[in-house]
Amino acid sequence: MKTRHKRLTFISLAVVALVAAVLLVMNAFRDNLVFFFSPTEVAAGKAPANGTFRMGGLVTAGSIQKGPAPLELRFTVTDLNTEMRVHYVGSLPDLFREGQGVVAEGRLGPDGQFQAKTILAKHDENYMPPEVAQALKKSGAAHPGPKP
Repeated sequence: MKTRHKRLTFISLAVVALVAAVLLVMNAFRDNLVFFFSPTEVAAGKAPANGTFRMGGLVTAGSIQKGPAPLELRFTVTDLNTEMRVHYVGSLPDLFREGQGVVAEGRLGPDGQFQAKTILAKHDENYMPPEVAQALKKSGAAHPGPKP
């Protein structure tokens, strides 16, 4: 084999290996990518039907209900335009309460209810997750602000 052919073979194998590595990295990113949707977008069918995503808004006042199982909870999240029922089993963040911003990660159940795996809550009186603030702004509603 001539030197030129060896060099061409080596470059070809290097390009194939590089493309394979890039495809593996992109596949890993795609599997770990989680998008955010507001309750209005979820109700409009913009969220993936079988995939995991994040949904956020404000916890509706008077909507928190404890379930029959320990640590089971149902509540409603709203973007002040549309409400979406959430079912969650697990321990809640200390700052989770009615009227405050929350982001839930999970998927839609067969009954159309959001089945949350993780609940994220704000961390102080003035903070709201950026996704929630943007969804509220997009819906034309303003955040009512912290409660005294």
